[in-house]
Amino acid sequence: MRVDAAEIDDAELIRRSGDDPEQFAVLFDRYGRQIHRYVARRLGAQVADDIVGETFLAAFRRRGAFDTSFPQARPWLYGIATTLIARHRRQEERLLRALHRTGIDPLPEAMADVVERRVAAQDRKRELAGALASLSRGDRDVLLLVAWEDMSYEEVARALDIPLGTVRSRLHRARKKARSVLEGEEF
Repeated sequence: MRVDAAEIDDAELIRRSGDDPEQFAVLFDRYGRQIHRYVARRLGAQVADDIVGETFLAAFRRRGAFDTSFPQARPWLYGIATTLIARHRRQEERLLRALHRTGIDPLPEAMADVVERRVAAQDRKRELAGALASLSRGDRDVLLLVAWEDMSYEEVARALDIPLGTVRSRLHRARKKARSVLEGEEF
């Protein structure tokens, strides 16, 4: 009896990939587009292909270290991607500062679109970019994983390999600072 790959959890796929490396490709099929979207929003579409490729290559190489007590590899993969994004953070910060200065979003998909719909204010893009650029890398990583990727606090903690309390404090601090910048207060 052949089991459909869609019915197999990520941990089992990773276990099986030890004997049959092609099993790992199912993880790319499951999460590649989501991670690509996340990376493209953070660094731009041109870099996203490379980062996604590097993410899955690193995951494949480290698959023996994956904790198979967790059935989902999604947080683990986002953690790898976020680490790789950190290597490119200077470019991300330059893009955010350019948007803050010019009001012109250099990314093909406007980074502020999702937040913009929530606050319903077209003219807030500059302020939002400035707020994001003003956050520390760790605070920005937590905020964007929660806001853009709809990850739970527990998933973010696993993705970034930080305690749950750190996720909560970083998210609280990021929201407070972003709110302060958006409301025009000094922080």
